[in-house]
Amino acid sequence: MFSTQPIPSESFDRLQMAALAGLMFLGAAFVYSATMANDAAGAGPWYDQSWARQIVWYALGLVAALAVCVVDYHTLARWSLVAYGASIITLVAVLIPFIGKTHGWGARRWIDIGFFQFQPGEFAKLAFILAAANFLSRPADELRQPLVFWKGMGLMLLPCVLIMKEPDLGSALVLLPTGLVMMLVAGTPRRYLLWLVGGVGLLGVLLLADVVYAPAAWQIHMQEYQRQRLLVYFGKDFAPAGATKAERQRAADLQRNKSYQSRQALISVGSGGLWGQGWGQGKQTALSFLPPSAAHNDFIFSVIAEEEGFVGSVMVLTLYAVVLFSGLRIAGQARDRLGKLVAVGVVTLLFSHVFINIGMNIRIVPVTGIPLPLLSYGGSSVLCSLIALGLMQNIHIHRKGY
Repeated sequence: MFSTQPIPSESFDRLQMAALAGLMFLGAAFVYSATMANDAAGAGPWYDQSWARQIVWYALGLVAALAVCVVDYHTLARWSLVAYGASIITLVAVLIPFIGKTHGWGARRWIDIGFFQFQPGEFAKLAFILAAANFLSRPADELRQPLVFWKGMGLMLLPCVLIMKEPDLGSALVLLPTGLVMMLVAGTPRRYLLWLVGGVGLLGVLLLADVVYAPAAWQIHMQEYQRQRLLVYFGKDFAPAGATKAERQRAADLQRNKSYQSRQALISVGSGGLWGQGWGQGKQTALSFLPPSAAHNDFIFSVIAEEEGFVGSVMVLTLYAVVLFSGLRIAGQARDRLGKLVAVGVVTLLFSHVFINIGMNIRIVPVTGIPLPLLSYGGSSVLCSLIALGLMQNIHIHRKGY
């Protein structure tokens, strides 16, 4: 129900809020550093700069998070299927050429509503967590039924497949651990989950073997840029077997081009040393070795690592650890299974984003378009991250209900 009284400040998890404030401060500071590295960058008005828009998104996200806290999460859960259905409609709509926007590089991930271009895939993650938590909050006997298990799988796979069609493989993949962990915590029989994980693992191995070793005629159809990212990650030659010398040279040039961002990101991380080169003093960014189009988005962690060094990187990881572990504590204190599942879903989603994004910055995972929550520039990502954390605060506020 809607609360008629203001929320007392002591009702919030202050430790998590302090960590969020730290992340938002770092996000604004390093989006500024990454986008204002040279004089030409500041030619436009200050209010039209990326760092200023990022602060606006933080403000809007905090308002949205506070609004989420005002409504009991049970009420939100009752509307979860409506939100889930709306997210599926927008995921279908974004695939329609005259509705979905590509930003000029192929992937159709945005819908333009005039004052705001949003990514339906980001909001679909939130809708899925609420819908899955509501669906899985049922008696344990029902969770043992195979039909209930497959319905839960369908709830997860539908947005996953639609997001992959954009294509946005990274965002699609983070739904899998989120859904599986929520099923495990809900009490879904482990034999179902073990068979599922085993099947997905086997498919993953076969897919990688197909990309890396199979002849071109036998390869599974996938986007060429996705195949190239995997080849770059595994260090495999782009040239097909039997290629001529000229073809090998062209393949080598293409491979250097496609691996450029990940190489420069790793150089940025390594050049920071212990203490870094200082805020706004990163050479990789200032000289545009780390591409300006990606420095404030997917590779913001590399900017932080170069300018603040190992110490700054540890600070970022510590802030994320505080957010995630306080989220687990909130899950443990939740008054019911619904609250526990929502909190676990949010924690797993955020952890997946952090692990994949930082992993691609240090080349332990292939490059994907996964933002670093609250640090990477982007309206949809910031809004959804803060709304998700608002859900966790909601569960904390109502932990002593009934």
